[in-house]
Amino acid sequence: MAKVNVKKVVLAYSGGLDTSVIIPWLKENYDGCEVIAACIDIGQGDELEPVREKALKSGAAKVYIDNLTEEFLVDYVWPTLQADAVYEGKYLLGTSFARPLIAKRLVEIARQEGADAIAHGATGKGNDQVRFELTVKALAPDLTIIAPWREWDLDSRSSEIEYAKKHGIPVATENKTYSMDRNIWHLSHEGSDLEDPANEPKNSMFLISKAPEEAPDKPEYVTVDFEQGRPVAVNGEKLGAVELLTKLNEIGARNGVGIVDICENRLVGMKSRGVYENPGGSILYYAHRELEYLCLDRATLHYKEGLAIRYGELVYDGMWFCQLREALAAFVDSTQRTVTGSVKLKLYKGNIISAGSTSPYSLYSQEFVTFEHDDVYNQADATGFINLFGLPLKVRALMQQRTAKESK
Repeated sequence: MAKVNVKKVVLAYSGGLDTSVIIPWLKENYDGCEVIAACIDIGQGDELEPVREKALKSGAAKVYIDNLTEEFLVDYVWPTLQADAVYEGKYLLGTSFARPLIAKRLVEIARQEGADAIAHGATGKGNDQVRFELTVKALAPDLTIIAPWREWDLDSRSSEIEYAKKHGIPVATENKTYSMDRNIWHLSHEGSDLEDPANEPKNSMFLISKAPEEAPDKPEYVTVDFEQGRPVAVNGEKLGAVELLTKLNEIGARNGVGIVDICENRLVGMKSRGVYENPGGSILYYAHRELEYLCLDRATLHYKEGLAIRYGELVYDGMWFCQLREALAAFVDSTQRTVTGSVKLKLYKGNIISAGSTSPYSLYSQEFVTFEHDDVYNQADATGFINLFGLPLKVRALMQQRTAKESK
């Protein structure tokens, strides 16, 4: 029995088994409500027109298929890149910042269609349920949220297949080895043999990248240009966001870079092991950081390093639309005003190696730092600086000497 009166639901729809089963389940358990399926394309690489037909056959009254890949990169990925935000030192947040964008579009469709609820297919064990629902709460607190995985008794793939056949839903016969999430930024792998952290990932698992040992024996150089912390060109060619990342994905993939294996701490309290293919993203993060080394002063760079950790946690936790993330983003925007320039990298068998950086806003001065003769720096000035900088140490040491004598 339905707990609330729901007449129209917008469902985050992928075309997979879970969300296909959810359509008739919603109608069956929420008094024959109307279900609108929304499939958001953010570069997952699948042909999505068959998804429309499958949603309709599964019982959807209407289907939206929206390509938001450009918005995904410009409004979600690039700001996170500018912040240098990484979760637990490895994860480049590929699924994390995709969910707020999808949920935001669900809210827009719900408003347009006069729906009173939003549903998703995220399980009760994962992070995605939090990310979807926090976004809805932030943007449309009046909408009801339905999470079938927390309500139904379909507790296995076989029970879902049985339910699907009973309701005449087309079921794919292939049984994927891994649970995967893909968009233009990354491809994630979980489950199967990866559930044992002692198991090395199999090379056959990689669908985007070459394994490092299978990459070419000759290094490849790539140059990335940035304007105010945002990537704008590859190898001197100005490109839009989608074209730029697509090109870097190709370059990185063939050189085996960007494969990340992490046993991460989920927000819901358990550890999960995931392997991520992130070729283009890894190149961009490395290049952006290289440019910041050149353009940011010591205090700003060091402060931003700590901020990046918190920013990454907020994105991972689904808090994209919270006040703190927005405030941190404003700080990051300020720091990026001079992060403009070009970074050259050498890619070789899974490695990204610095090969030179230039910027019109570089704070590096050869005139000051040279080991040769210079006319701008008086080395004798360091004496007074060290005396003042080290004064607290000296005073403490004198106190310790005095108290040690007094205690004898």
